[in-house]
Amino acid sequence: PLMSYFCSKRTNGLTLCFQDWNVTWYTAHPDLTQCFQHTVLVWFPCFYLWVCAPFYCLYLRFYDNGRISLSSLCCAKTVMCFGFLKLPMTMLLIHLERLRGFRSSVFLFLFWTLAVICSLVPLRANIQAIIDEVCAFPVYPTINPCPVEDASFLSKVLFWWYGRLAVKGYRSPLQAEDLWSLREEDTSEKIICDLEKEWAKQWAKMQHEQTQLLRKLHKEQISGFCLLRTLAKNFGPYFLTGTLCLVIQDAFMFSIPQVLSLLLGFVRDEDAPLWKGYLFAFLMFLLSCLQSLFNHQYMYACFTVGMRVKTAVMGLVYRKSLVINSAARRTCTVGEIVNLVSADTQKLMDFVVYFNAVWVAPIEIALCLFFLWQRLGPSALAGIATVILIFPLNGFIAKMRSKLQVQMKYMDGRIKLMNEILSGIKILKFYAWENAFRERVLGYREKELNALKKSQILYSISIASFNSSTFLIAFAMFGVYVLIDEKHVLDAQKVFVSMALINILKAPLSQLPFAMSTTMQAVVSLKRLGKFLCQDELKLDSVERAPYHPGEYDNLAMVNFCRINVKVQRGSLVAVVGHVGSGKSSLLSAMLGEMEKKSGHITVSGSVAYVPQQAWIQNATLKDNILFGRERKDSWYQKVLEACALLPDLEILPARDATEIGEKGLNLSGGQKQRASLARAVYRKADVYLLDDPLSAVDAHVGQHIFEKVIGPNGVLKNKTRVLVTHGLSFLPQADLILVMEDGEITEMGSYAELLSRKNTFADFVKAFSVSERKESATNRGNGDMGSASIQTMEAISDTEQEQDQEEVGRLTQADKAHTGRVKLEMYVEYFRTIGLAFIIPVIFLYAFQQAASLAYNYWLSLWADDPVVNGTQVGTDLKLGVFGALGFAQGIAIFGTTVAISLGGIIASRHLHLDLLNNVLHSPMSFFESTPSGNLLNRFSKEIDAIDCMIPDGLKMMLGYMFKLLEVCIIVLMATPFAGVIILPLTLLYAFIQSFYVATSCQLRRLESVSRSPIYTHFNETVQGAGVIRAFGEQSRFILLANSRVDHNQTSYFPRFVATRWLAVNLEFLGNLLVLAAAILSVMGRATLSPGIVGLAVSHSLQVTGILSWIVRAWTDVENNIVSVERVKEYAETTKEAPWAIEDSPLPSDWPKSGSIGFQEYGLQYRRGLDWALKEISLSVNEREKVGIVGRTGAGKSSLALGIFRILEAAKGKIFIDGINIAEIGLHELRSRITIIPQDPVLFSGSLRMNLDPFDGYTDEEVWRALELARLKNFVSGLPDKLNHECSEGGENLSLGQRQLVCLARALLRKTKILVLDEATAAVDLETDNLIQSTIRTQFEDCTVLTIAHRLNTIMDYTRVIVMDRGHITEMDSPTNLISQRGQFYQMCREAGLV
Repeated sequence: PLMSYFCSKRTNGLTLCFQDWNVTWYTAHPDLTQCFQHTVLVWFPCFYLWVCAPFYCLYLRFYDNGRISLSSLCCAKTVMCFGFLKLPMTMLLIHLERLRGFRSSVFLFLFWTLAVICSLVPLRANIQAIIDEVCAFPVYPTINPCPVEDASFLSKVLFWWYGRLAVKGYRSPLQAEDLWSLREEDTSEKIICDLEKEWAKQWAKMQHEQTQLLRKLHKEQISGFCLLRTLAKNFGPYFLTGTLCLVIQDAFMFSIPQVLSLLLGFVRDEDAPLWKGYLFAFLMFLLSCLQSLFNHQYMYACFTVGMRVKTAVMGLVYRKSLVINSAARRTCTVGEIVNLVSADTQKLMDFVVYFNAVWVAPIEIALCLFFLWQRLGPSALAGIATVILIFPLNGFIAKMRSKLQVQMKYMDGRIKLMNEILSGIKILKFYAWENAFRERVLGYREKELNALKKSQILYSISIASFNSSTFLIAFAMFGVYVLIDEKHVLDAQKVFVSMALINILKAPLSQLPFAMSTTMQAVVSLKRLGKFLCQDELKLDSVERAPYHPGEYDNLAMVNFCRINVKVQRGSLVAVVGHVGSGKSSLLSAMLGEMEKKSGHITVSGSVAYVPQQAWIQNATLKDNILFGRERKDSWYQKVLEACALLPDLEILPARDATEIGEKGLNLSGGQKQRASLARAVYRKADVYLLDDPLSAVDAHVGQHIFEKVIGPNGVLKNKTRVLVTHGLSFLPQADLILVMEDGEITEMGSYAELLSRKNTFADFVKAFSVSERKESATNRGNGDMGSASIQTMEAISDTEQEQDQEEVGRLTQADKAHTGRVKLEMYVEYFRTIGLAFIIPVIFLYAFQQAASLAYNYWLSLWADDPVVNGTQVGTDLKLGVFGALGFAQGIAIFGTTVAISLGGIIASRHLHLDLLNNVLHSPMSFFESTPSGNLLNRFSKEIDAIDCMIPDGLKMMLGYMFKLLEVCIIVLMATPFAGVIILPLTLLYAFIQSFYVATSCQLRRLESVSRSPIYTHFNETVQGAGVIRAFGEQSRFILLANSRVDHNQTSYFPRFVATRWLAVNLEFLGNLLVLAAAILSVMGRATLSPGIVGLAVSHSLQVTGILSWIVRAWTDVENNIVSVERVKEYAETTKEAPWAIEDSPLPSDWPKSGSIGFQEYGLQYRRGLDWALKEISLSVNEREKVGIVGRTGAGKSSLALGIFRILEAAKGKIFIDGINIAEIGLHELRSRITIIPQDPVLFSGSLRMNLDPFDGYTDEEVWRALELARLKNFVSGLPDKLNHECSEGGENLSLGQRQLVCLARALLRKTKILVLDEATAAVDLETDNLIQSTIRTQFEDCTVLTIAHRLNTIMDYTRVIVMDRGHITEMDSPTNLISQRGQFYQMCREAGLV
């Protein structure tokens, strides 16, 4: 019944308990049933005991062999039986046997044997279950979980859980997939989710606390504090556990000198028993080990918190950049936002690591001085006085250095400028302006380096005073001690315990100023971050989002609009027209809620899709750009491609829609970008479409096609509400409502017919352009050919190259690759060669001298300590003190010399390396910029150059300093106990072994981390620029997830990096502690022959070894990690360069080209491998003063001609002659500066308007004003407060697109060369402005040769010749009238445009 009770839960009674043959017999892995194991096997030994015990007790009653006394073994048995096994019966039997004199018991032996046998079966079952569980482990979502989760206590304390990765990294270079997944608590999602709530709370609290005026004043001050409070609430508790470890570590640290004192007392006292010496030696070893363990637990906690803070801040900044309003967006450039994410987060991480030193260091200093007082009495005050003198000096230096933080300002400026140069590199190449911008960058760089130099010299004073601080304090204390009273004797105990305490004192002394300056920098960074996070956001209520009912927009009233009232019926087409700068785009921004609303209200019903005026294209495949996060529905996708006229483009793109598009759409022409941008909107199937001039960048016929198929009354959007900003008049008759805008007001509205009948401005506007003209200008400017060749400039190659596979052809950008393996020796050679040998040799000598002086004064001290005491005094104390002082001061001066020398050497190297990098990048051809993401390049100019500026010299100072120090310690230990050599040698080998493991892995981790950092910045850059589009489409959450994944990917390589340092330090310090043990034990063994002075010297120095070892490796690794920066900066020296800018002794006359004739001889061009020829054997001659129009469909090779003339692409075959000179034989700048182009995209750089027109200052103000007048900009510019010095913002964003186009025209007018190339130069200009430009070109460039790549045929109808191109060939060439009469391709194009 008992059995069946147990088993009845699962079976019908006893039977199955025994007879589940499937489990026991018919199986490959026999086992007993669970029921059997938990019943029979458990109860059987107990039954034996219960049944037989009464008989056994009876037997014992008659058996008496005397009594056995209680032994420790017996007690242990008792405790085992009662404490662990809960078997009171066996316990009673054991004691009964003891009382009866039984020494061994067969009865209990059988019981234990049965118990063990019966428990083996369940034990095996349990082990099997655990194995099965472990095998089934990968069920978890984490692919490669972090081993710390499952590590044992010992493994966690000693960081052994990291070992496997170190071994893997040593065997073969680590790859990203070898790294562990992030722990859940370290992921962006978890951290930011908690933090956002807290930040919102703090922010709301802050808003309540202040009035409007105060808020503006205090916002910056308080926002930083507010951010700190938020971070503290989230990460404080974990940080405090680390702080506890720090306090415990301090306790161990201060007990070591006390044990040293006991050891020296033992050496002096010849009667003391030997075991005491060994006890003190082992105690010292134990304390050193414990101190090291607690210290590293503290550091681990700090770095973990630092990593989380970085994730948190990056997340907050990213989310903020998506909701910041346009006014605030203008105050912070893309470069500045990226800098917040790169530089300022780094400063916060440093702050977390060093913050505790700010309060712990003063306590440590106080304790040291207290113990010194115990040894030396009031003389310790001399030490305090010295500390007090050194302190303010360092505080003062730290303050002066923080003033020199302007270096950051210059660096910001330099990076911002580099960002613009990389964005507008094509324009720089066309205009041959590289040198002007190179000088601007170098100007910033020079200021940056000067600030750095001053800062480094101050820092050297600081370092010298620190490293001499041990000596200065000792000198002051011992000097005062022996001079006040001649009875004061310096013995070994006093000297070396004091020296050990002074060495402890050095750590807090050195940390304090560093911690303070880090804290200061962190405060500045917190303010900067706080200020950005508190910028005004877009108000969600500025647009009411109504559900999708017949939609209206109501009462629009905003910043730059007055009294606008519009209602738009659902499904209607509204056209918005007006001059450049009349507020058309702003009207759309208002509907999107991008502008600040002063009064009134806007209601938008349903979802919105938006096409901006300048297309924003992501660095992804064309397909991803169009789907934009939506699922792919093939039939609809094809329909959209067809409607947006993208199918012909797919034929041209190397991998069709899987072609990767470069950053900002680099390898697409203006028209292709605009159509991709439109396709993205159409694919959305939104309810309301806001189209900001999407037809400005496409050919006439393509524009007509898109209007009919997409926007017009019969297009795919016919039932949607469409608001179309346009300059094309031919579409207006088909619009349901036309809004005419002027100066931010709607001056007229109504249908086309209504407006014409009113005979107001609109009617005049339309009349001014004849019907044919209007019909033709349906679109503004057309799309170039494949990648508007003006941009897509891969290197030209011979046609023998093999085709590559589809995916490779489609790839454009090169991901930033991680180099593998150890840093090659030649990188060091390269770096030191840059500094120069003449500089390096004296540095090494200075170091040797510095350490020799240190060794001498320490040895001198030990001799002094061993000096015999005669009548209670020592003789010649004054001389001893004098020698001691002289040696110490000599060392101090040498330290200052070495640090200054290394800093200056570092600056020399970094100046050269930056200059080389800048020259290499500027000399690269356009193809290089297309295939290299700007994030990678910016990373080189910011992070890598910063590492070369500061990190490498600092690392070298530390490494050399500590290596020489280690040498000194080894010499001292060997002097005292030569036998220690036997221990030092294997320790050195072991040390080298561990370090080689570490350095290999650590370098690889640094590289992986560096490589995964670039995509974060590239993504940030892209998001900030496309924030408007992302918001309009409501894709914020998808982009946030993308950013999260990129940050997390970066942290997966950062986390093992700092764990590696801890793993190494714990293991190395153990080795160092072995040296302490060896020195102490050998001193104890040889105490008969050794004097206390030399023992004190050896042991107190060996105590420093642990610190020195880990510092050497840390410095070594820092140098090795940062020397990677040299490698990455030198990388671009190997890439292909374009032809030389100028050729010396070139035969070129100064007034070339005089006539402006151009000749092509069998000219051929190819973009890159695997692509067709863009131009095929073109032969053509253009006479002087001739006006030639070049027309053709997309991909015909029109823009390629322009690229060939400017040698943006080099000829694959054939030649081009200008004025009879082969352009391939002259310098690029000689060529490009003597001919002019008005390019497709009007690019402006931040700086004055004057700089944008004439960066070399080659023209007078009168000439500049004249050019502005001809470009119709004079009134606008003279109306600006700063006139020509008006600051253009980044990318010229504070001018409208049309005004930027006119600035480009003014540039051409200023240069006035004999040859002018117009690459679809009338981008987003209304018809009037366009006419002005055309007439200006006709009058001003009358005696020049003009080549126009045209898309509005009406602009070239009066040209002398028209060239019609198709697929790289010239198909027709004659005057326009002749071509029309020939009824060929040109005639068809004119007919489509309504010109014939």
